[in-house]
Amino acid sequence: MKVYLVGVGLGNPDTMTVAARRAIEESPLLIGAPRLLEGYEGKTLLPLIAAADIAAAINSAPEGPAAVLLSGDVGFYSGARNLYPLLQAHQVVTIPGISSLVYFCARLRTPWQDVHLVSAHGRSHNAPGAVQSHGKTFILTGGSYRAGDLCADLCAWGLENVRVSVGERLSYPDEAITAGTAGELAGRDFDSLAVVLAENPAPVRRPFQAPALSDGDFLRDKVPMTKEEIRCLSIAKLHLRPDHTLWDVGAGTGSVSCEGALAVNEGRVYAVERKDEAVELLRRNREALGLSNLHIVPGLAPEALRELPAPDRVFLGGTAGSMEEILRCALEKNPSVRFVVNAVTLETLSEILRCFAALGIDDTDMVQVSVTRTRKAGSYHLMDAQNPVWIVSGEVRHG
Repeated sequence: MKVYLVGVGLGNPDTMTVAARRAIEESPLLIGAPRLLEGYEGKTLLPLIAAADIAAAINSAPEGPAAVLLSGDVGFYSGARNLYPLLQAHQVVTIPGISSLVYFCARLRTPWQDVHLVSAHGRSHNAPGAVQSHGKTFILTGGSYRAGDLCADLCAWGLENVRVSVGERLSYPDEAITAGTAGELAGRDFDSLAVVLAENPAPVRRPFQAPALSDGDFLRDKVPMTKEEIRCLSIAKLHLRPDHTLWDVGAGTGSVSCEGALAVNEGRVYAVERKDEAVELLRRNREALGLSNLHIVPGLAPEALRELPAPDRVFLGGTAGSMEEILRCALEKNPSVRFVVNAVTLETLSEILRCFAALGIDDTDMVQVSVTRTRKAGSYHLMDAQNPVWIVSGEVRHG
């Protein structure tokens, strides 16, 4: 049977293509969400949404063709993706439509080829992290998370000056477009299915593709800091992805926290530090680099970790004698968490290996790194050896 997957645009018939109209006219059976089936006479109408239900109805249909009506465009957060594998026995013809992204950017007179796309409609997301790290971000809102909630979250991330445009009931006669800063729009009541374009004139991005902040980029004073070469290798061993949650325990000046925040630009970093002078330097370094996804947690671990969200990765730069308790706390929140721990003494290295063995962290890797830097002495350059550092990484092997 021939089956049309038809993108019908935003709801207003004016946004439907000629090809979409022809497919609907040709099909005696129309399937889709109830609102998309309104106004069609002389057709068999099946108000269905779930892909399995739609496929079952098509398989049992006495004749075709059938047209499945899908809002917006079939390639933009559409149900078409789930239908393709269920309709392999049929001749599927895909007809694109006008998406809310294309329509909204046209109304705002802005190109969309450089827009980052996020859906906050019925799925887990970190929209503020995306806004922090991109110049333009398009967000689909819906369900319990609305545009006003997004603006409030942006304010909580320190992004209250980001410009936000909210589109409601797009393409309909009562269409509304509201623009302002996140601070101005926070908490306002918008339609459930509103769309948002957030424009950040100063997105936070890595200056280079690899971890490459130099030691001179950080304020340090007398607070301990993981040095540049060790920091680069430690970040690499963490195996970070953009949406990860990272704990940096014993953060010191925050050099690893800041590098981590650049790596998890759509995630979050929690820098845990107990010394007041270090916490102040952490704040200043965070502000200097504009890292609103870096959250500073004053306090002593493991107590300071109890209320934090589950980590995907944990870096331990200092544990104040509580290493096993810290590792255990992270594992209780996420049994698949990955750890990277640095040691400069044999006693700390021994404690790492003991704790890893006690907690079943058996998928481990250990390297010892010795760095020698040059320093000038008059017209000469001397080699200045740094303390050797052990970098131990591991996670619990499952299965």
